[in-house]
Amino acid sequence: MTGTRALSIGPVLFNWTPESWRDFYFRMADEAPVDAAYVGEVVCSKRAPFFAPHFEAVVERLRGGGKEVIVSLLAQVTSKIDRRLVLDLAGMEGLTVEVNDAAALASVSGKPHTVGPFFNVYNEDTLCFLAHRGAEVFCLPPELPKQAIAVLGDAAAKHDVQIEVQVFGRIPLALSARCYHARAHGLTKDGCQFVCDRDPDGMTLNTWEGKPFLVINGIQTMSHSCLNLLHEIETLAGLGVRRFRLSPDSHDMVQTAQVFRDVLDGRMNADEACTKLAADRPGVEFSNGFFHKVAGNTWSTASA
Repeated sequence: MTGTRALSIGPVLFNWTPESWRDFYFRMADEAPVDAAYVGEVVCSKRAPFFAPHFEAVVERLRGGGKEVIVSLLAQVTSKIDRRLVLDLAGMEGLTVEVNDAAALASVSGKPHTVGPFFNVYNEDTLCFLAHRGAEVFCLPPELPKQAIAVLGDAAAKHDVQIEVQVFGRIPLALSARCYHARAHGLTKDGCQFVCDRDPDGMTLNTWEGKPFLVINGIQTMSHSCLNLLHEIETLAGLGVRRFRLSPDSHDMVQTAQVFRDVLDGRMNADEACTKLAADRPGVEFSNGFFHKVAGNTWSTASA
């Protein structure tokens, strides 16, 4: 961990080709100034077998690059196949896992683990309960406002656990038992033909007026705007946040990680960093509304 502010790269949420997925993590291992990397399939268990042949090499490469490796588990467990995948990964020796669904709790009870942003940790009682069962890091749901993060930051300090917050990337909003991505192509979930791989950053969903509003990623609904909390870094640190998560997209995440690392370490101010991010992602709309307790897809200058 660099100082007291760790930078992490979250799991790839989109259906990239196995080679692209592998090469992404190889590059993060070799070039990105991140302290921790989350790997694993979070959205759809049907995708997991494609990445399995590269899993061991990715973990080894990340560890060789000095990164802490955490295996992210499924965020929605609805079938025997889903449950088997969760149980198999949770039972692996020598790997810390990130729990995103209560189905994994029995398997990790008493063992050090991380609680992910898909697990609804909204209050101190939930954090306390999970901390007593072995959770050491809590990545909070990205829709929480500053006031809620402050309360949970205080609770985390009392229980000697760490708080992590997503500070960049598309915001995960909802999961469904059905696959809208398949439905949009006239297919069913069981016969999806993995059409979600056509959209490396998700499929844009427009309003009736034709304005981009959401993004569909298989069974997942995400924000169309890209979360950007560069201006809120100092506030978050003051609230007790010690880990800052970037959620991957198909742009240059090494460059993105360097921008956030420079801000975390005080080498670049937030205004300059935002200008650099915008230049690297032409046409991408940034948002920070949830943090400021307003509409999540809006941009607030309250912290600027």
